[in-house]
Amino acid sequence: MEREGFVVLEAADGYEALDSIRETPPDLIVLDLMLPGIDGLSLTQHIRQDRHIPIIMLTAKGEASDRIRGLDIGADDYMAKPFSPQEVVSRVRAVLRRTGGDITPQISGSSLEFPGLCIDPVSRSVTRNDKAITLTAKEFDLLYYFANHPKQVFSRAQLLDQVWGDELYTDPSTVTVHIRRLREKIESDPSKPKYLITVWGVGYKFEGESA
Repeated sequence: MEREGFVVLEAADGYEALDSIRETPPDLIVLDLMLPGIDGLSLTQHIRQDRHIPIIMLTAKGEASDRIRGLDIGADDYMAKPFSPQEVVSRVRAVLRRTGGDITPQISGSSLEFPGLCIDPVSRSVTRNDKAITLTAKEFDLLYYFANHPKQVFSRAQLLDQVWGDELYTDPSTVTVHIRRLREKIESDPSKPKYLITVWGVGYKFEGESA
């Protein structure tokens, strides 16, 4: 990372990482799942309580259940060992482009307002019934893309291409995980969604008339 021009802060265990993040919040965290002290999953939960720093999670475990668990608690991306150093650099740059001002083209323009829901691309904020909702960078990207194309049905492959397009080796189950997490945050009843609708056998669509 330093050879590629990044300023790097290192931490040997979870407690040291948490102290470092609180003292000097970084632009992005590359986080190993298997940390001494506080493990990577617990550390992610701590970070997500009050900060919105993008997180790329690393682990030696490659099973789908581990990937989904990491994404479920708030990681923005996931890499299973072994991987090449250049792949890490590419993932870091991709996430930073999304969260550091050079956002994907669809993240621009004025706020999108729907009954009970407001999405502001400038501040990257979302409110439901005038109450702020905390989203990860990728959750916001996905929701904003949906809201920009109301009533249009997208397959998981199309969403991966449009929202995760510059990332390598992204598992299609990532879309399912992010849809579920978004429903838990924006829907009054996630089991009966009124915004993010499943179109069985095809994919998903965003329902909602503009306010």
